[in-house]
Amino acid sequence: MEQSQSQEDFNCMLEKLRLEQNLSFAIIASLVSAIVMAILWAILTITSGYQFSIMAIVVGLSVGFAVRFAGKGIDGIYGWIGAIGALLACIIGNFFSYVGYISLEPESDMSYFESMIFLLSNMQITAEIMLEVFSPIDLIFYVFAVFEGYRFSFRKIDSNRFS
Repeated sequence: MEQSQSQEDFNCMLEKLRLEQNLSFAIIASLVSAIVMAILWAILTITSGYQFSIMAIVVGLSVGFAVRFAGKGIDGIYGWIGAIGALLACIIGNFFSYVGYISLEPESDMSYFESMIFLLSNMQITAEIMLEVFSPIDLIFYVFAVFEGYRFSFRKIDSNRFS
């Protein structure tokens, strides 16, 4: 009898948590966090002259926690929102960094934003640059970012209360 009451309590709690979920807030938080982290990634990369691959893990954590806080999700979709947001942040962060490098080239007479507009209006050149500077180690850290974005997007449930 006690086991079934505990299971009922757990199911009731899960239903309450599901009612508190907010998919729209999770998506917005994922996108905002991804953009902020991409900008920070680019600033760090441009100012240091070095790409810190570990930043991908920080990006994943940040996006994941943003989704957890805003979305309050326990369902699988929240993990995917965090994972996709983390991947977007990594890709956009690298893109912003490349824009910065191009604008800082001595032979470039374009500002950062002019360089960005140029690259966005010439997607073939952008794709070539992104592929040229991509390395296999980037892929490894992107996987870490996606994993962390997924893992930390879920609201924690204290199952000890129901054992």
